[in-house]
Amino acid sequence: MKRTCKLIVSFLLFLALSVFGFAQVSLNVQTAEGLPPAPMPQSSSTQSASNPQATAPTPATPPSPGTAASLTLKDAEALAIKNNPQISVGRLLALASVQVTREVKSNLWPTATGDLTGVDAQSGSRITAGALNNPIIYERAAAGLTVTQLITDFGRTANLVSSANYSAKAENQNAIATKEQILLAVNRAFYNALQTHAVVTVAQQTVDERQTVANQVEALFKSKLKSELDFSFASVNLAQAKLLLLDAQNNENAAFATLSMVLGFSSLQDFQLVEETSPLMPPPGNVDDLISQAFSDRPEILSLQFQYQSARKFQNAERDLLFPTIRAMGVVGDTPVGNVAVAPNPSALSNTYGAVGGNIDIPLFNGFLYTARAREANLKAQATQERLRDMRNLISRDVRTSWLNANTAYQRLSVTQQLLQQAKLALSLAQSRYNLGLGSIVELSQAQLQETQAEITYAQAGYDYRLSLAALTYETTGI
Repeated sequence: MKRTCKLIVSFLLFLALSVFGFAQVSLNVQTAEGLPPAPMPQSSSTQSASNPQATAPTPATPPSPGTAASLTLKDAEALAIKNNPQISVGRLLALASVQVTREVKSNLWPTATGDLTGVDAQSGSRITAGALNNPIIYERAAAGLTVTQLITDFGRTANLVSSANYSAKAENQNAIATKEQILLAVNRAFYNALQTHAVVTVAQQTVDERQTVANQVEALFKSKLKSELDFSFASVNLAQAKLLLLDAQNNENAAFATLSMVLGFSSLQDFQLVEETSPLMPPPGNVDDLISQAFSDRPEILSLQFQYQSARKFQNAERDLLFPTIRAMGVVGDTPVGNVAVAPNPSALSNTYGAVGGNIDIPLFNGFLYTARAREANLKAQATQERLRDMRNLISRDVRTSWLNANTAYQRLSVTQQLLQQAKLALSLAQSRYNLGLGSIVELSQAQLQETQAEITYAQAGYDYRLSLAALTYETTGI
């Protein structure tokens, strides 16, 4: 019989190693073929708890070299949603938080384990070191199944599941907030790129105009009709215009680099930006309504509300540690070969065994550990509530500030237009006076400088207002 035990033990070990080796080979084959491990099926509750997709982000495809792809604001937003890694991080973290809910919920399901046991021991030997017990080791070969089931822990697991569910909802709102922050960054980068391009256009026109004036003054100076001072002033004005153009071109390249980064590209992209053609409407009139809307729609507030509810559920779960835990267990198995103490009928085809039982775990005293944990959870929930109150105050301030900025930017539209008209008129008069010999080169230079500044201010005003509207929309609704 001892020889039979050895054979069966060897067979069980070989079977276990074969199963492990097959699983390892399957994993290696999948890895070698570039295939990911088979995904776990998700329940409908898992899919509905988070809107983000579980797929990996698609790498950004840059335009072909030498071509400038047309890009509208809507196209830029779509590219950012598809390619920006921060949006992917938020989406993946939201999906991971859903799995935490499933992990906690697994405690409500039965746990089943199978065992294959083979033992070959010296006859009559005992374990004499390493523990207080002194069991006898019997040679045997057996297989069995153990099933455990939580009967009740008086609400602790249910509260943990609710806490994890609220945490998943909070993480989903964080993902939405991240997406909206990236979209606001896209708006800023897009309008900034348009703005810098407009400044480059103005700077180039300024260089051309001052080059023309400098050429005229140079010709008059060579003809002894203008003084060297006039020629020097014209040259200085031309040099200033060229410096303005260099700075404008550098700012434009930096703006396009920022836009490319926000859209998810690692290299500078050559886009042909398409300007917005929609008419500019005045901002909303009642800021208090905007603040109320922000309190109900902003994902940051919704996230903190879910975090507070999660903290309260976790506090209840920590309090429930003081209650008993009731579990049931059942075992069944067979010992076909073994010592007579564990296989009493050697001639039988099987020596089955089975048992069921229950256990009540009653906490009596652990140095006030559970009380301290419940108190800690309560204090953290209060801290989350205070963070929610602080977030409301910050959002109220941000909405009001954005509303004021939008109104100021809207008023600047008409003011900058009047400024540009007056600057053009002043330049025209100064040019005429200088050509007639009634004005000095200093007067003409001052008029040129004012006209250039007015052109730049007017070019920036429209984009500033559109950006302020985008910021106000984000601060109000997070969208």
